[in-house]
Amino acid sequence: MTNIAVLGSTGSIGVNTLEVASVSEGRFRPVALAAHSKTHLLLEQAQEFRPRSIVVTDPNAAARQDWSALPAETNLIVGDDGLAEIAASPDIETVVAAIVGSAGLQSTWAAVEAGKRIALANKETLVMAGSLVMRRARETGAKILPVDSEHSAVFQCLQAGGNQEIKRIVLTASGGPFRGFSQDQLTRVTVEQALKHPTWDMGPKITIDSATMMNKALEVVEARWLFDLRPELIEVVIHPQSVVHSMVEYIDGSVVAQLSPPDMKLPIQYALSYPERLAGISPKLNLASALRLDFEPADPERFPALELGHEAARSGGTTGAVLNAANEEAVKGFLAGELEFTEIVPVCRRIVENHTYDAQPTLEQLLQVDRWAREEVTRWVCI
Repeated sequence: MTNIAVLGSTGSIGVNTLEVASVSEGRFRPVALAAHSKTHLLLEQAQEFRPRSIVVTDPNAAARQDWSALPAETNLIVGDDGLAEIAASPDIETVVAAIVGSAGLQSTWAAVEAGKRIALANKETLVMAGSLVMRRARETGAKILPVDSEHSAVFQCLQAGGNQEIKRIVLTASGGPFRGFSQDQLTRVTVEQALKHPTWDMGPKITIDSATMMNKALEVVEARWLFDLRPELIEVVIHPQSVVHSMVEYIDGSVVAQLSPPDMKLPIQYALSYPERLAGISPKLNLASALRLDFEPADPERFPALELGHEAARSGGTTGAVLNAANEEAVKGFLAGELEFTEIVPVCRRIVENHTYDAQPTLEQLLQVDRWAREEVTRWVCI
């Protein structure tokens, strides 16, 4: 039995994690759950799994919820401080870090400090503070295992060879809903169109990131730190079917790929069970039926976020934190109707290019530039 904490239990990754736990025959036991404001769903999860603790980070949402049906053995914690508390709890062995955006950094950092095994779905942690997080993980003995389908695929493919034998890693991207759009068509994209992903069912922020390809830009930065790779070894290709989740090419010409139907339960389960593989509920690939796999280069002019991601991976320091914060605020602006779809990435570039770069920031400095970048986007959008 492995005691797990699910930070972000009411989001897409959290819900899938609990599905994996529910069929694990007690192998993975959720003893702590955390959510921001979806308190009704959190209460339902607490009734099903009866964890020792639940955390609600939004005090107003916690105050509005009737908790009379909360199991007697479940402790309710309100406020952001509860995330770090359960992440570092001695009775928790694995922390599923599934809080979207920069909000997940400090609780993941607490898990790293405590030397936990971390199933990392929050790519922003490594985009913002990859160098610091990976160095501290080596010092504390924390084990970081990727949950993103692309990074899980790379992690699995890397077991076929050593780092010195890698020629390149290839992250695949569906291309989002606008893969075939012209530049003129992109200027007329609506919020409703951008929220219709052709393959994955995700939250609005991640769905917009997929449409701009910013999600892939951030994944380039994440891969650079997670696998300790030179940025020039990381490439992106468009693969509309989302069956090949990523590939690793070795120096002898062999290309090792991980294939499966697009479903997040498989990488979640693998992060929880590694180094073992367990039977699970993820859909299986049917090789007895006709199967088409297309690949095409990513167009840097149509999707300029990709070059911005490679620049952030190369420069390190404060660049990733600024890029991530600027993107989060720009996406909010688009969803609110304050920015055009084609303005999201240019706004991010302007913020990155105008920030005061620091090659070796502390965690506090990263949080400061995060706040600065958000304020700058808000100011620029209002101009």
